[in-house]
Amino acid sequence: MRRAASASWRASSRVVPRPGLSPSHIHNPMHLRSRQPQIRQSSGPRQLADDPRWISVVDNPAKIVRTGRKHGPGLIILAFILGTWQVQRLDWKTKLIAKYEDRLIKPPLPLPPRIDPEAISEFDYRRVYARGHLRHDQEMLVGPRMYEGEDGYFVVTPLERGEGESTVLVNRGWISKTLANQKDRELGLPKGEVVIEGLLREPWKKNMFTPDNKPEEGKFYFPDVYQMAEFTGSQPVWIEETMTPGLIESWDRAAKGIPIGRAPEVNLRNNHTQYIFTWYGLSAATTIMLWMIIRKRPNEAVRRVRHNTTW
Repeated sequence: MRRAASASWRASSRVVPRPGLSPSHIHNPMHLRSRQPQIRQSSGPRQLADDPRWISVVDNPAKIVRTGRKHGPGLIILAFILGTWQVQRLDWKTKLIAKYEDRLIKPPLPLPPRIDPEAISEFDYRRVYARGHLRHDQEMLVGPRMYEGEDGYFVVTPLERGEGESTVLVNRGWISKTLANQKDRELGLPKGEVVIEGLLREPWKKNMFTPDNKPEEGKFYFPDVYQMAEFTGSQPVWIEETMTPGLIESWDRAAKGIPIGRAPEVNLRNNHTQYIFTWYGLSAATTIMLWMIIRKRPNEAVRRVRHNTTW
């Protein structure tokens, strides 16, 4: 009985050969181990797929989102604010011009012996007159300045008034560049006492693109009233000499080297009306475009892929 059981156990534990294997392979464990899949080590550079942490787009697909649904009203609000600001600027500029024009129609005032520079803003564009002698030896040419397409300069000359009165700066007008030398324009250098009538103006404001003046070299690119007053020992008071505009008279003055004064008028720019139409028009156009974008349903051609942030 014991022999039968032993024979039965040996029969059940017998290894049945698989097709293609010889009996010598059955008892060779190294052969079975060699049949396991092996990973070949590549001698080339590592690829993204070699990293076990790499996830392909197939495993983590991108999301499809619609465009044209997230346009905010920021541009419309900005254009509306700018348009409203230009309305306020237009009201301010209109009132300012009206105030200056009201001063122009008043008769000219005699210039006081001493002027308070802080009070000049209250008399900006006010017509004044003064008597004195022009200091041609301290003449300053500011330029270049264009007039009727020709290059030239503004002639600024200190006006030395009577005893006890201050010296002021007078912008006499424009001369051609070809007559910059005083020897070429003796008729434009009046001698003796003169009467100057013009507009009292606030000091000019320099912009960032204008180069600095060089008084020691006689080069003035910008009418810096305070600098020019200190250079000539004058008060920082700026008077622009005026003349009745006339084509024949202007030609005669230009030929003789007599400065061409400015017209007694307000020359402030007032472009705020067109700015109002520009900004409000932009606001309306942007509103219409935004409404069309939101209303239109985007098709497959205008969709875009947004990268998945969980990669």
